[in-house]
Amino acid sequence: MPTTSTVPERGGIVLFDGTCAFCEGVVRFIARRDPAGYFRFGASQTPEAARLLAPFGLTREVARSVILIEDGRCYLRSTASLRIARRLTRPWRWLAVGLVVPAPVRDAVYRAVAAVRHRRAGRSNACEIPPPEIRDRLI
Repeated sequence: MPTTSTVPERGGIVLFDGTCAFCEGVVRFIARRDPAGYFRFGASQTPEAARLLAPFGLTREVARSVILIEDGRCYLRSTASLRIARRLTRPWRWLAVGLVVPAPVRDAVYRAVAAVRHRRAGRSNACEIPPPEIRDRLI
């Protein structure tokens, strides 16, 4: 369930695991399919992410998922992923129909993918320079 906060933001902020190659690939995927630049991105390990999560009573360790902060609310796991999808170009935005599936079912699938992400994609170099489509959108 989303949590409400007074954090004023324009657009959405996607927080991701900055040491996960799979997560960084997802950020590149989102950026390429978000031509209007609605989303900004940040690694969940940064002090800025901690500042953004604090009003929601969350820490990076508690969240352990992709996080979307949008319209003063914070979304986790599958809800965050599907709300992000609804802002992307077609056909990806159609994935948002998955929001009708109960969150416990969606989150079980999300957790299964999250459990193997490091084994499948490996770890990333957090010092790597991000590609141009992301560089100007980092928080």
